[in-house]
Amino acid sequence: MALDEAIATSVRKGDSPPTLRLYGWDKPSLSLGHFQKASDINTEYCGANGIPVVRRPTGGRAILHDKELTYSFSAKTDEGPFSGSLLDSYGKISRAFALAFLKAGIQAYTRAKRERGKVLAGSPLCFRSSSFGEILIDNRKVVGSAQKRWRDGLLQQGSIPYRYNEERLRGVFGVEKIAELRKYMIALEEVLPGLEEDGFKEKIREAFEETFGISFLSSHPSLRESLLALELQEGKYLQREWNHLRRVPPVFR
Repeated sequence: MALDEAIATSVRKGDSPPTLRLYGWDKPSLSLGHFQKASDINTEYCGANGIPVVRRPTGGRAILHDKELTYSFSAKTDEGPFSGSLLDSYGKISRAFALAFLKAGIQAYTRAKRERGKVLAGSPLCFRSSSFGEILIDNRKVVGSAQKRWRDGLLQQGSIPYRYNEERLRGVFGVEKIAELRKYMIALEEVLPGLEEDGFKEKIREAFEETFGISFLSSHPSLRESLLALELQEGKYLQREWNHLRRVPPVFR
């Protein structure tokens, strides 16, 4: 989370170009949406089972990150293709991912309307519902995404599960009827067994390049981004004030 925010900061300042980051997790971990209450999830279960809990800089609801591909995308919004509304930029990014699924041989589509009401607000689990621009397979959500937007830039983060651990989902979210969740969420290995992860990442790269007419340069985080990420990690993302209470520690005020 700290590195995603650091890269977004660098992009907003013009020190880095628009950046797509693809990564995974070394252990099951839980991320809360920026405005979400920590009481929405079973923190005792997380602690007892070694599941770290962190609050994202982006909105949305909780995601249990495990066997998945996670992405972050940062770009400026004061000019260029993402200078429109939040929904406009969300839709453009979703179209790139939909093309990546198509290239991988998966028939996916983007939702064309916003979801409202109890379904959207009633569950702490991100994959329980889908809204405008989110990607579905057989009417089930396959990518959970959320965006943070500043005057001069955006950060969008998302989760693409390869497979689920139903026991962990039940423990974290207190969901008794996991079978019901299968009506709303799907993992890639359900539709494409034997999915080659590096190959899928390459499809995403190709899809973004085609969608936006650009060419990516493979790169590691810059020294400036890495140093800022360490500062954010120690002063914000490892702090209980942020992760459980959504209060930024005084050093960042």
